[in-house]
Amino acid sequence: MMKKWFSLGMAIVFILSVALRFWGLGRFNTLVFDEVYFAKFGNNYLTGTPFFNAHPPLSQYIIGIGIWIGKRIPFWKGEVNGLAGSLLSPWSYRWMNALTGSFIPLVVAAIAYQISHRKTFAFLAGLFTACDGIFLVESRYALNNIYIVIFGLLGQWFLFLALENNSKKRSLWLIISGIFFGASAGTKWNGLWYLLGTYAIWSVAWIVKYFATDEVTDVTDEVSVGSGNKIFVVSEKPFSVKLPLQNLTQINIFQLLFYLGIIPAFVYSIIWIPHLQLDRRFGFIEVHKRILYFHQNLGGNTPDIHPYCAAWYKWPLMTRPMAYFYQTATSINEPLPIMGPPLPNGVGKIIYDVHAMGNPFLWWFGVAALLLLLVMLTQKIFIPWVQYKRFPIQSLTTTSLTIDIWIGLYLVINYSTNLLPWVRVNRCVFIYHYMTALPFVFLAIAWLVDQSLRSYYKELRIVGVTITFVILGAFIFWLPIYLGLPLTSDSYKLRMWFTSWI
Repeated sequence: MMKKWFSLGMAIVFILSVALRFWGLGRFNTLVFDEVYFAKFGNNYLTGTPFFNAHPPLSQYIIGIGIWIGKRIPFWKGEVNGLAGSLLSPWSYRWMNALTGSFIPLVVAAIAYQISHRKTFAFLAGLFTACDGIFLVESRYALNNIYIVIFGLLGQWFLFLALENNSKKRSLWLIISGIFFGASAGTKWNGLWYLLGTYAIWSVAWIVKYFATDEVTDVTDEVSVGSGNKIFVVSEKPFSVKLPLQNLTQINIFQLLFYLGIIPAFVYSIIWIPHLQLDRRFGFIEVHKRILYFHQNLGGNTPDIHPYCAAWYKWPLMTRPMAYFYQTATSINEPLPIMGPPLPNGVGKIIYDVHAMGNPFLWWFGVAALLLLLVMLTQKIFIPWVQYKRFPIQSLTTTSLTIDIWIGLYLVINYSTNLLPWVRVNRCVFIYHYMTALPFVFLAIAWLVDQSLRSYYKELRIVGVTITFVILGAFIFWLPIYLGLPLTSDSYKLRMWFTSWI
């Protein structure tokens, strides 16, 4: 049984993810938030209705396929509405997102295992991802952000698989990786940030190789923080086979350009074909000009444009989440409210709120873990640079770069490439734009907890267990506003810790 704990644990995480996404999926027989666009657009492809799409069309194709299948499956034929252009049940335009979102924790866990070969790290990464609120909310409605994330992460995972296989299988995995990177960009343009993060870590690997004086291997090492005391074991044991992040230089510039350049661009281009066949008003170039014009003219990033506008620096600490649905009723026995304004203050005693917000402690602990990783990288790289007045990669490679240093580089670089491009964006943006960076937050806190549980110090092992249970408890506490369950006014206020959350 102990040997099978990882498979059993991941099965439980997956079942939990599926259950939470499908339970009460038909609640609110209406179009919630941007379902007014994406559910409608998905149905437009089925009805042959031309329309302008302000994003690449892949997610709407998938939602449309879900509608087509859903209309032919009898057991979820409940309430229907015509808000998407045809008589549809909410299940029919939501179930594909729920299914896709259920796999994201498994993909994050797979990446964690691939870059470390540590099962505890992988399990924690999957568990923490399953315990996030905004991924749960986005998976339960016909929205498009989960597709950017899962396709981008699959692109990186297949890249890591390629780096652990021989040349025959490597080409196949690299082709699949390129396809998924193209699919991520084919959902939204910011899917390109996953490809940017891949280019960045690949470039760092080549810089390390260029300055190396000997072969980079993995050995047992420890991180010294602050006073220099040994805190975390950063490698369990030497690896006889290098892990993917240590093999990045096995991909040369020509392979990178073909597999992770030409193939994603080709995939992105052919994704547009069905849409351009449906709406013949604009060609490929013209439709991109119009999309760019649309986003450039959405207005500034202020509450005057939209009450939930939130600049990029507000995302990591979750200072401005947003309500996707908010209605009130006088009692829990009333039918679920779906249309019209909320009741006046003091009249409604029951609140139905679907809040697009993360698990607060998961996000806050995750940002702290990323900062710790940054401290570790600074200690190993930048402090020696200043101290010895030279570029430190040489000295690092003679004692070897540990796999945890590579993990730190991978997480910090990919988090940065998914967050920092938003610094120069002037249009109104929202907290859900942070979702592409969040998997690296979850991986960071999973890494920290894993290190704590493996520490020599009992106090740190207790800290790791405590962090895990705080994250699980917080998820349960805020679960009603992820699922849109009925809450009394007092219960709702209890979960809105800050006025900026409302």
